[in-house]
Amino acid sequence: MINELSFFVTGLALGVPAGLSPGPLQTLAISETLRHNLREGIKVAFAPLLTDAPIVLVTIFVLSKLSNFDWILGVIAILGALFIGYLSYENLRGVRPSLDIDAKTMKVDSIKKGFVVNLLNPHPYMFWFLVGAPTVIRAMRTSLLCVPMFILSFYFGLVGSFILVTILVAKSRFLLKGQVYVLTMRLLGGVLLAFSLIFLRNGLKYLGVI
Repeated sequence: MINELSFFVTGLALGVPAGLSPGPLQTLAISETLRHNLREGIKVAFAPLLTDAPIVLVTIFVLSKLSNFDWILGVIAILGALFIGYLSYENLRGVRPSLDIDAKTMKVDSIKKGFVVNLLNPHPYMFWFLVGAPTVIRAMRTSLLCVPMFILSFYFGLVGSFILVTILVAKSRFLLKGQVYVLTMRLLGGVLLAFSLIFLRNGLKYLGVI
């Protein structure tokens, strides 16, 4: 039981900081919370649960099959840069949704946005390739119960931290009115643009272009 507890604590120790650290998915969760409501922000927060299962399986598989994983990360990073750049453009426009629009008829794609952002984000691939997959393999050699203890605690910490951030943002939403809202959305757009450029630079590095 000590081994299982050790992997549980390891998962939390890795998941909580990852959820609280600034990143494109967290920025998108904040943006969707401000643009729409808390529910939409939480939908984005759950994106890792939708995208990471194949990432986990693939990285564990390729860990022992491929000697050069950089080109895959490069392609993913460049695609991510393009999509995040598009999201940045949406925020930089600073347009506040009209209050006259019926919320029921608005097309909100928070889940889809979160899914694509996380799918094209090379960080989950890097984490599972460099940290997560080796930890899972070590857990398997220790005890089969250690594997779900690590994975479940990691995503509990990750998603829980994302949700905590969106709740805090929603609670302070009443402060973000009028021009303050526009400036805040533009600030978030600038953050997303920075991530887009970082992804582009990293992608070119992975591909050996720079």
